[in-house]
Amino acid sequence: MELEAQNIKKTVDVLYRHLQKVLHFSHESKNVDFYISALTEYNPFYSTDEIVRWLSSLNTRQYFTVEQILLRSIQKWRFHPGTGDLEHESGGFFSIRGLKVKTNVGSIPRWSQPIICQPEIGLLGIIAKKINGILYFLLQAKAEPGNINTYQLSPTVQATRSNYTKLHGGKSTLYLEHFLGGRRGAVLIDQLQSEQGARFLCKRNRNMIIRLGDDEVITVQPYHRWLTLGQIQTLIQRDNIVNMDTRSVISHINFAPERVTTFETINPTALREALESSPIVTKLINEFAISLAVSSHPSSPALHTTEEILQKITQAKCNVTIERRLIPLSEVEGWIQTTDEIAHAGQKYFSIIGVRVYALDREIPSWDQPIVKQRHPGIVAFIAKEINGVLHFLVQLKMEGGLMDILEIAPTVQCIPENYNAHTLPRYTEKFLGRGKDATIVDVYQSEEGGRFYQESNRNIVMVADQNFSDAEPPFFFWASLQQLKELIKFNNLINVETRSLLSCLKMT
Repeated sequence: MELEAQNIKKTVDVLYRHLQKVLHFSHESKNVDFYISALTEYNPFYSTDEIVRWLSSLNTRQYFTVEQILLRSIQKWRFHPGTGDLEHESGGFFSIRGLKVKTNVGSIPRWSQPIICQPEIGLLGIIAKKINGILYFLLQAKAEPGNINTYQLSPTVQATRSNYTKLHGGKSTLYLEHFLGGRRGAVLIDQLQSEQGARFLCKRNRNMIIRLGDDEVITVQPYHRWLTLGQIQTLIQRDNIVNMDTRSVISHINFAPERVTTFETINPTALREALESSPIVTKLINEFAISLAVSSHPSSPALHTTEEILQKITQAKCNVTIERRLIPLSEVEGWIQTTDEIAHAGQKYFSIIGVRVYALDREIPSWDQPIVKQRHPGIVAFIAKEINGVLHFLVQLKMEGGLMDILEIAPTVQCIPENYNAHTLPRYTEKFLGRGKDATIVDVYQSEEGGRFYQESNRNIVMVADQNFSDAEPPFFFWASLQQLKELIKFNNLINVETRSLLSCLKMT
């Protein structure tokens, strides 16, 4: 970008004033700071292409190898002699146990399965800082044993409690003091959020963004880089570069001002003119990005009020029954244990395998662990549609055996198609298997968390349906604006990790 460094702050200030008029707010707004960062890839440190080349170089020159080993031979892990549960000898990290479920929803009323038990709350934290008026985010290149591309962009801090308390006896976690110590900056986001309810039992992570003072100086470590939100969103459009934890954290970001001076609706033409007149905006603004900005604004009328949506959720939870209990892993029905793996007898869902990891840049140089291997890629997808001039997303309330509170808000489609036949596919899945005239805005493979899942990458799709697509809401489905989804994400354990991944894919340019 042809911008002189000394003029950047002035350019940002001009755009900020224009946005105050168009978005109807006054004074400062942390959300508008997020929005401006999402509009630009201007970075005096590293271009987006340089970040891609850096990650690629780490993948070729850094020593990080993973080999599958016999599940029965993984070191420092054992099968409990009484229950068959797979546990670490320290009693920390996580364990693989059995879960038995009975419910009144879905096509399978009862089942048992292996499940990951990891009761401790992990930390996913990103440090942000304004530099010349633009908010930058400190991400790290982190290798995980299950990552397809080995090194992916992860939060500044991504650590389980066992890791940051050094249960493994290894190195300290960099930058931890900014989140849990006395050096914390201004807290922009701080939420407890669930992970995959079909794989974990009541697992949560603390998602945080803290902002340093503009004058505060920190040392950027070799595996860390400052990026704008626009750069991060651009990289999310590429397969398996930005990891699940980063996507989860940035999904909380709301781009609409917290307080508005009027509830007059946004003029899309005026918003486009304000953005296109600014040299800090580094990409052409497409119609979908304008629709996202309108959908995220509190003045835009939604099909339902947020109170009505919360009532729908409460009613659905009252109508669903679920009985579940932990059982010995050795008593799980329909699963077979061999020396290689624990697998479903019908070759569906996932298996538990063992891996041995060698690394030079992690807290310890080598370790063994069990890891979940999904058999087929899944589909995680939104159907979006303009309703009364405002973009809405069709979401569902989905029950999974490991959830803390029965149901969570899931995408329109969240499934592994190979686990079904043509007659039992979940509702709307066929739209994403054979897409026709509907506009596809996002279509990218995104990795799941590589510390627990082995080379798992699911297809993330956002499709805009035409006006012939029905507004009807089948049981457990409802339409929500982007503003409502961003409000609902503030409720702990309400919007699931797959929905959060899709929200992070929504690019503001």
